[in-house]
Amino acid sequence: MKNLLLPVLIGALAAIAFADDAMKKLTPVPFTDVKFTDEFWAPRLERNRTVTIPHDFKMCETTGRITNFEKASGAVSGGHQGFFFDDSDVYKVIEGASYSLALHPDPELDKYVDGLIAKIAAAQREDGYVYTFYTVRQELDQRFSKLKDMHEMYCSGHLIEGAVAHYQATKKRNFLDVAIKLANYLDSIFGPDKKHEVDGHEEIELALFKLASATGDEKYRKLGEFFLSIRGTENGRKKWGPYFQDDQPIPGMRGVHGHAVRMMYLMCAATDAVMAGNETYRAAVDRLWDDMVTKKMYVTGGVGARHDGEAFGEAYELPNESAYSETCATIGNALWSHRMSLLHGDGKYADVVEQAVYNGFLSGWGLSGDKFFYVNPLASRGKHHRETWYGCACCPPNVARFLPQLAGMVYAVSGDSIYVSSYAANEAQVIVDGNEVKLKQETKYPWDGKVKIVVDPAKEGEFGLKVRIPGWCKEVRGLGSAKAQAGYAEVRRKWRRGDSLEFELMMPVERVYADPKVKADVGRVAVRRGPVVYCVEAVDTGGRVANLALPKDGELRAEHRADLLGGVTVIKGRALARQREGEREKAVEFQAVPYFAWDDREPGEMAVWLAEDVSLAKAIPTPTVANTSKASASYVRDSIEALNDETEIESSKDRHISRFTWWDHKGKKEWVQYDFVAPVTVSSVEVYWFDDVSVGGECRPPQSWRVLYKDGETWKPVQNVGEYTVAVDQYNRVEFKGVRTGALRVEVQLQPKYSGGILEWRVR
Repeated sequence: MKNLLLPVLIGALAAIAFADDAMKKLTPVPFTDVKFTDEFWAPRLERNRTVTIPHDFKMCETTGRITNFEKASGAVSGGHQGFFFDDSDVYKVIEGASYSLALHPDPELDKYVDGLIAKIAAAQREDGYVYTFYTVRQELDQRFSKLKDMHEMYCSGHLIEGAVAHYQATKKRNFLDVAIKLANYLDSIFGPDKKHEVDGHEEIELALFKLASATGDEKYRKLGEFFLSIRGTENGRKKWGPYFQDDQPIPGMRGVHGHAVRMMYLMCAATDAVMAGNETYRAAVDRLWDDMVTKKMYVTGGVGARHDGEAFGEAYELPNESAYSETCATIGNALWSHRMSLLHGDGKYADVVEQAVYNGFLSGWGLSGDKFFYVNPLASRGKHHRETWYGCACCPPNVARFLPQLAGMVYAVSGDSIYVSSYAANEAQVIVDGNEVKLKQETKYPWDGKVKIVVDPAKEGEFGLKVRIPGWCKEVRGLGSAKAQAGYAEVRRKWRRGDSLEFELMMPVERVYADPKVKADVGRVAVRRGPVVYCVEAVDTGGRVANLALPKDGELRAEHRADLLGGVTVIKGRALARQREGEREKAVEFQAVPYFAWDDREPGEMAVWLAEDVSLAKAIPTPTVANTSKASASYVRDSIEALNDETEIESSKDRHISRFTWWDHKGKKEWVQYDFVAPVTVSSVEVYWFDDVSVGGECRPPQSWRVLYKDGETWKPVQNVGEYTVAVDQYNRVEFKGVRTGALRVEVQLQPKYSGGILEWRVR
């Protein structure tokens, strides 16, 4: 989106190289050679080590994920617990723990991880196969028979990534040997002259590139490239369609599509292939990255707009309250964009890494270290909160493994130049043109743009120091005549011990506007300062946010608050608050906080995008029977608050507004309910059905429905009822004999093979 790309950050992939990196322009400085000393990232890495990783391991224990391996080895009896893909969560936490061990030796953690690895090794079959779901259920004859859905090689990929990380951190081969045995087994099954099939969830591809780099064995890279080459092709196999990125070969893909996390992992692997010298995918990764960033990425760096399928939407389909923006997908965006920055040596890719990390990623991890968002909306009515764990718990372990890698995205080397891609106080060791150089970066980034880099080469020598000028930065002071090219400004000279470079990236408060094609943000503005995107929370604005407008001439100022949210810079100013219809708006003070820190205080409304004209803000609703009721349902997939939020609806397939659905319950009898503040007499209801089948979804109006009222403790159908209609694109009104009651229900029978939902339910 035009003007929507905030920029940049801190990153890192780990100390792992990408295949042979034959075509890579930049070589990253390993995260093990960079130590954060700042007040922003250093405490977060410590929190990840002391809180998040132990919490994730504990949850893997209490939910049966670890016991599944003991059952698979025969050490413990019982059935498989959890989802079929739960093995992957254990592997991801081991990966995070391994990175942490590399940065902070911990004998107790090291011993615990070795114990887990022993359980995994014991669960491995003699031929190398590891997958507890089929093993525990004694269904090994089913292996690789349902690859579209069963995540076998997805789990294998995370095992391999965890094993490579563990080997690089500890130099022990106990987990690496398990991974090699598994990869050799996969290589014996799949290949050009063997089985032609791909996993429904990409991950094995990029993992094989990592294993090839760690072992030097090219057969793993070739197997990874084989999986890439047959995706989207038939050649004796059935294609699975766009949701799985299996509709056409990668070189022919025109835009990012389908399940967002799958797409990100696929693009990571395709970029790895290009860096290894395979030019087949170069044009595609360039084209698809541009499509994502300019048309399908949130201002927070989040991707994947749709709840349905956790998927990308159409170009510019970026709703706010109903945004999905899964934490794992944002991590995937950062991982891919970092690879692209290494491939091209262009600062615009590091800009997106920073944008994703400081905003969409960090919002997925609460300040306590043990609570997480799976979904990261850009607006909330106060009912969306972080959880300690999820049934499908891919995000918490992904957070644990991503955080320790961030230091590996700070520096890179090319020829006789050192690239500085991220800013954070740190100490690093870099080898450039054979010269060992110690770097010390001093800064209070992201709250302050002043940066000092002390250069301490082992021997005096000439080399370039290329510092990234973020895309959000319009003015740089202190670099003299150095001009930015491809996002980096080079200072080249003969460096001596104790030399330094000081400059300042000016950080005024800025208004950000979306591309006009982003329907949800027309007439709205977001606020950022430096790399940080801000939001407004009800706790700072008297209890409401949706009714606020930020006039174009409103003054905005930054103020650092060491006492708030662990120490943040806030944005203060004046806004206009729309009142009830017919009442004059009020001028109010407001405070915006970093988006990543929302929902870490009192619950309440939140918004990133605010109206500029008060007429576009949402008026405080006049109390009605519906909007003052407490809503509940037999099952809630999306937003229960959508039932009575009085949002204007364009059509039954309107995905730009919040909606309530029963997805993925199909063909069942379900209900929604209003509990009234006090008993009232009602005689009609109006229901606006959600129907997204025409845009690729699985929700339709119900087969039938009826209204029931509560009489004492009994639910009874209303009498003298008119026709129960199921028309789309309109309110379906039904009248009945008036009843006095404290609660009302709409009971539905969903259509066979379809789910359903409601955009609004009125009561008269």
